[in-house]
Amino acid sequence: MKALELNRAFLEIEKGPVVLITTSHKKIDNVMTISWISVIDFTPRFAICTGPWNYSYEALVKTKECVIAVPGVDLIDRVIDAGNFSGSDCDKFKVCKFKKSPASKVSAPLLSECLSNIECKVVDHIKKHDRM
Repeated sequence: MKALELNRAFLEIEKGPVVLITTSHKKIDNVMTISWISVIDFTPRFAICTGPWNYSYEALVKTKECVIAVPGVDLIDRVIDAGNFSGSDCDKFKVCKFKKSPASKVSAPLLSECLSNIECKVVDHIKKHDRM
């Protein structure tokens, strides 16, 4: 995996890919599939849309960190599987056979086989849209 300048990280998301979000909370790592992601500005800032219906939501809100992993098309079946299972029911890293490696800035793991991994800190949480 090649390092990318922080001010160029938006280029990985701007294309509009389905991404994987990894979290770590209470010593439990999880991965979820997200298709609602957007570049906010070039600092870079990203927005993802999720809510309490997702198992990773509590980890995102409590730890205020995650990794956005951009998978290649070769991972399509595992990306779909990660979206079809809940981390509350299984270890998705084992079920989907994702290889994790430690991040340097956040506690959430990197996904080794992804094209890129962006270590993120949550800077804003908008509750208005997270109601069921």
